Amino acid sequence: METELATWHFIVAGAIFVVLGTVAHVIRAVFNVFPDKISDTPTVNVLVSSDYSWGDYLIGTEFDDGGYYRLDSVKNLRLSVTYWLIAGFALMLFSAEAAQMIAYGIEAGIGGFIDLFWQRVADLGA
Repeated sequence: METELATWHFIVAGAIFVVLGTVAHVIRAVFNVFPDKISDTPTVNVLVSSDYSWGDYLIGTEFDDGGYYRLDSVKNLRLSVTYWLIAGFALMLFSAEAAQMIAYGIEAGIGGFIDLFWQRVADLGA
């Protein structure tokens, strides 16, 4: 069964991309074993550090005094969420197959939650 892509799919997908961006921000900050920013020179950081990139330098990602990605930075959270929103919407706009898969996943997920809800209601009555 083919799913038609509607505006509400983009709204729900946007909410999912925001959640994924937030999770990516937390994962980068919490599970970072080694510091990203080792030196004050961006070229050294890019060459030596595995997590630091030119993108971090150009967009102004914030790091603490030890060189670790800051969890408490609203700017870092905003950058991560913005990246996920732009990448997700670009994927949906430029790839019809990916947009169909995302729409199908959203509808299947909502259908699963509805079925689970009615199953729980039926179990309460039994």
